[in-house]
Amino acid sequence: MIDPRHLAPTPESVGLDSALVDALLERAGKEVREGVLPSAQIAIARNGKIAAMRSFGRVLHHGAEAPATDATLYCVFSSTKAITSAAAWLLIQDGALDVAARVADLIPEFGENGKHEVTVEQLFTHTAGFPQAPFVPSQFLDRDKRLERFASWRLNWKPGERFEYHPSSSMYVIAELIERLSGESYGDFVRKQISEPLGLADLRVGLPRDLHGRLADCEHIGTALSDEDYRALGLVSPPVTEVTEEAIMAFNRADFRVAGIPGGGGTMTAADLALFYQALLDGGRAAAGREIWKPETLAMAREIRSGALRDPVLGKAANRALGLIIAGDSDRSFRGFGHTNSELAFGHGGAGGQIGWADPASGISIGYCTSGHDRNAIRQARRGVGISSRAAGCGSKAS
Repeated sequence: MIDPRHLAPTPESVGLDSALVDALLERAGKEVREGVLPSAQIAIARNGKIAAMRSFGRVLHHGAEAPATDATLYCVFSSTKAITSAAAWLLIQDGALDVAARVADLIPEFGENGKHEVTVEQLFTHTAGFPQAPFVPSQFLDRDKRLERFASWRLNWKPGERFEYHPSSSMYVIAELIERLSGESYGDFVRKQISEPLGLADLRVGLPRDLHGRLADCEHIGTALSDEDYRALGLVSPPVTEVTEEAIMAFNRADFRVAGIPGGGGTMTAADLALFYQALLDGGRAAAGREIWKPETLAMAREIRSGALRDPVLGKAANRALGLIIAGDSDRSFRGFGHTNSELAFGHGGAGGQIGWADPASGISIGYCTSGHDRNAIRQARRGVGISSRAAGCGSKAS
């Protein structure tokens, strides 16, 4: 459960409009009420406090049905990338990691098969050139096997020449960098340097077995669109990647949950996700008051580094920073943000429709989680834009 220190007495006390927040909560539960999604959980925060949180529907725990509550944990999938990246920013801040460094100079095993020119920055921006490099997630905790995988990977293109989303591969390498430079396991580093200082006890990457009973099982819902459906919408069919239904369902396995996959295995509540993003607005001062990231570190991390490179699926500028997506121009809805978000908003979504972002223009952050992984990618995207648009507009005129 969320520490009471993190709870605002009313939305107005943190500069939000109660009526607009109520409308956001109503929107967040819409698909659950309609029977489209089994469950959803949402939290909105400002000024370091949760202004409102609500859980809807029912979840499965090891196949047994139970009501979704505010204590229910969710796997946030690729929203984890922001947390892994934020952990690495601390090493950059301390001077231990240089984004211009070649990865092979820090992890010699990685340099095999022509990867010696890949830079640390390219790992964050999905321009490293090995988007679908194979890895068995349950082997993440076996360092020897991890390094064998790194050595075996080959490049699809010259690093830096193009953008293509790396669903998991580059984050495994960032986690290895964290371990080598900190002397701690990746999961312990996240817990000690981020979760504990922020007072977010349920934010983890690597879930102990005794807590698996609180984690919602993933469920697939809906029907996938056909190539003809995409063409009718004037869109390109998404490519086949490692993010398959089987891969998603594997996160219901105990060994995957324990491993703490750095690109997609984070577990938390929507409130934890919203408060994590509050900390990125204020140097880690949310509730606990301790500065974690310096202002110059956060500014550096939010700088767009992908230049004019375009997302080949969306046909829009990729707008990638150090592990974050930046909302940017009028195409921001294609990047997972709402129409009412500012161009400064930043965050990272996750498979199945998980949402996490913060907007420096308003001071608002949100977390949205669901256990229902919608096969209909367009419906999922529209849901995310609708929820984010309402959330971004919740500010009080008096604030």
